[in-house]
Amino acid sequence: MAIGKRKAKQEELFTATMQLAKSPGHPFYRKLNQVLAEADFDNFTETLCAPFYKKGGRPSIPPGTYFRLLFIGYFEGIDSQRGIAWRVQDSLCLREFLGLALTEDAPDHSALTKIRQRLGAEVYEKVFQFVLKLLQEKKLLRGQTLAIDSTTLEANAAMKSIVRKDTGQNWNEYLTALAQAEGISSPSTEDLRRMDRKRPDKKVSNQDWRHPHDPEARIAKMKDGTTHLAYKAEHAVDLENGAIVEAIITPADQGDSQTALQTVVGAQVNLLAAGSTARVQEVVMDKGYHDNRLLDFCRSAGVRTYIPERRQKGRCWTDKPEGYEKSFRANRRRVHTSKGRRLNRQRSEKCERSFAHVCETGGGRRTWLRGMENVTKSYVLRCAAYNLGLLLRKVFGLRKPRSLGAAVWAVIVALIDPPGTFGKGLRILRAELRPICSLWSWLPFHRT
Repeated sequence: MAIGKRKAKQEELFTATMQLAKSPGHPFYRKLNQVLAEADFDNFTETLCAPFYKKGGRPSIPPGTYFRLLFIGYFEGIDSQRGIAWRVQDSLCLREFLGLALTEDAPDHSALTKIRQRLGAEVYEKVFQFVLKLLQEKKLLRGQTLAIDSTTLEANAAMKSIVRKDTGQNWNEYLTALAQAEGISSPSTEDLRRMDRKRPDKKVSNQDWRHPHDPEARIAKMKDGTTHLAYKAEHAVDLENGAIVEAIITPADQGDSQTALQTVVGAQVNLLAAGSTARVQEVVMDKGYHDNRLLDFCRSAGVRTYIPERRQKGRCWTDKPEGYEKSFRANRRRVHTSKGRRLNRQRSEKCERSFAHVCETGGGRRTWLRGMENVTKSYVLRCAAYNLGLLLRKVFGLRKPRSLGAAVWAVIVALIDPPGTFGKGLRILRAELRPICSLWSWLPFHRT
C-alpha cells in the first residue's frame, strides 16, 4: 500500500444536508436531555430568567441552552468559559445535546459572560433547587443526616500582584521602602531578595494585603501546601446517597465553625424548596468545626452533632454560658459510640468524593472568574451538574462521559453497532481511558 499524501482540497460550493457529518450521540447526554425534557427544564428556566431581559430586540441564547453549557463544563472537566465554547464548537455530540443545528455557530464565551452578569445569584440557586427536586422525585434525597466539609479554590489572582491595604504599595515597593529605611538608598533586585530572605518578621496576612482586582480573594494555604489567593467552598452532603444539598462560597480566611451554621440553614431551606418534608436531624463534621457556640446552637435547634474534638489541655466552664458544657459533653458521648464512628467514616468518604468530582475531575479547583458572586454562580451550577450525574448513575446506570464506566459503555455500543468490530471497540476504549488511566502502557492492547 502506498503512502497517502495530504493535499489542499477545494471545498464544495454547496453541500447536501444528507452528506453532512452526523453523530450518534452519547448515551449519557441523550438520557440527560430526556430527563430535563420530562421535567420541563427549558420552560422553567425561561420563566425564571424572563425578568432579567427586556421585551423586544434580538433573541439571546435560550436559558436552557446556557445552563446546559455550564453543565458541560462539569461533565467534560473544563474549567473556563473559553474551553466550553471551543469544546462545543468541535463536538457534534455536544451540539446535539444543546439543540444546535449543524449550520449554527456555537455560543461564544463572551455571550456566556454577558448572561452570567445579567442573571442574579438567586437564579442559580433556583436551578440548583430544581435539580434537587428531581432527586426528591426519584427518592434519592433523604436529608436527615448531613455531612459538612470544606475545601479551597484557587482564585484568578496572583500573589505577586498583591498590594498593601494602607499605602497601596506592591511587594517590591514595600521592600524598597524597608531597604531605604535601613540606609540602602537605591537597592538592586538582588539586594531586595537578600533582605527579604533574612527578614525576621516576614509574613503576608489578609489584614495588611489584598489583591487590587479581586479584593474578595484571601491568602490561604491550598491542599497541596502552597500559598495562593483563594476562596473556600463548603458542601453539605446527604449521607444516604451522596447528593450535595447545599454549596456555598465564602472567603478563604473564615474558619469552618463560622460558616457551618450558614451551610446547615441553607441545606434545610433547599430541602423545603425541593418539596422534601425531611428535617435535618444529624450533622457530621471533622474536628476543625468543633466550636462550643456551634454545638449549643445545634442542640437548641434539635440537631444532633457528631464532631470530634480537638486536643486541649483543659476546659473551664465557669466563664461560659450554661448550655455550652451540656452541648459539649453530649457531642463527646455521641462521637465515641459505634454510630458516631460509622458516620465519621461515611463523612470522610462521601464529602471527599463530592470534592473530587466537582473540583478535580469537574474542573472546579481553579476559577477563572473574579468576585465571590461570580465564583458562587459558577460553582453552584457545577454542584447541580454533580447531582444530575448522581441521578443518571443511580436511576439509569449511566456514568459521566469521561469516567471508566462510560468507556466500557462506549465499547458495548461499538460492539452492538452493525458496522462496528471488536477492534474498533478496543480503539474506543483506548481513547476513553487515555486521559484517566495512568497505567495505560500496561494494557495488553496499547500498541494496537
